Amino acid sequence: MIVGVTGYFCAGKDTFADLLVRKGFKHISLSDMIRDEVRARKQSITIPLLTQTGNELRASFGPQILAQRALATLPRYGNTVITSIRHGAEVEMLRSRKDFVMIFIDAPVKVRYERSISRARAGDCATFEEFRDAERAQLKSGDPNSQQLLACKNLADIVLQNGGTTEQFEKKIIETLQHIFRDYAPPRPTWDEYFMNIAAVAATRANCLKRHIGAVITVDKQIVSTGYNGTPKGIKNCNEGGCPRCMGFADSGADLGECLCVHAEENAIVQAACNGIGIKGGTMYSTFCPCSYCAKSIINAGIAEVVYLEAYAMDGVTKKLFKEAGVKMRALNLDTNAAAPKAEKKSPKRK
Repeated sequence: MIVGVTGYFCAGKDTFADLLVRKGFKHISLSDMIRDEVRARKQSITIPLLTQTGNELRASFGPQILAQRALATLPRYGNTVITSIRHGAEVEMLRSRKDFVMIFIDAPVKVRYERSISRARAGDCATFEEFRDAERAQLKSGDPNSQQLLACKNLADIVLQNGGTTEQFEKKIIETLQHIFRDYAPPRPTWDEYFMNIAAVAATRANCLKRHIGAVITVDKQIVSTGYNGTPKGIKNCNEGGCPRCMGFADSGADLGECLCVHAEENAIVQAACNGIGIKGGTMYSTFCPCSYCAKSIINAGIAEVVYLEAYAMDGVTKKLFKEAGVKMRALNLDTNAAAPKAEKKSPKRK
């Protein structure tokens, strides 16, 4: 999950982020990105200068730039907390990830000012009036590139109040995390999506110059064999001149007799046989509808069902063969997954 955090000055954003880091989250701060920019310019860090520099970055690269940079640094796996989000465009950019949820933290202004004085951070305001003025500058502006904190609050999924002790707030944070992972986490992929995505990864190993195809054979929802299209073992790859049809860039469907490539579906079947693995009654997932040649091998191997992603010119012949042999066949759309609908994601009300 990606948890975005923003809020008023000294509302508890750092406390929120620090607790999540203790729970294994990676922390990315948009303010730290601006601080790095100020340091690179060899300037002293103050709140007005941080605000000005952030506005300059948004004016030069678009109001979403800081969130865009944050997404580029996300870990491949695991959870992340992103703090100091202060523009609606940043929220919208982060919402491009389905596992993003937005938190806004609030607290009484007097309480927040007292926290500011206690922490004595470089660049913090010395008086209450300066504190209020600096905050007002972040709330709303006619400049589309300046901070728009109220817009972020309106876009938040959850608003947390933090007017009490640290212990009380940390308890709220844990309850909020439970709520997020229960009600906001995207659903796991269906079995069809899971296996087809693995077939798509297998396709990236293909060396055929015409198209890359991957196949996966499963038995009782366990992967027992994979395959991709390319020249046989010990034969030069297509891009090295191993297949004359590929190197000649023949028309689609023409000169098939010159092709030396083994199809992904055939390779998956052969690999299972080579390793003594039974596939009778199994399901084959292929990124393309099998051709008639592969269809014959699939039938004789005892595959019970074929699920494919994209159509092929010989679909009609394959469908006829499968129908007569009693092999189930269905197309899968990974976007809508009509063959196996996704579990609906809950839509919690903003709190």
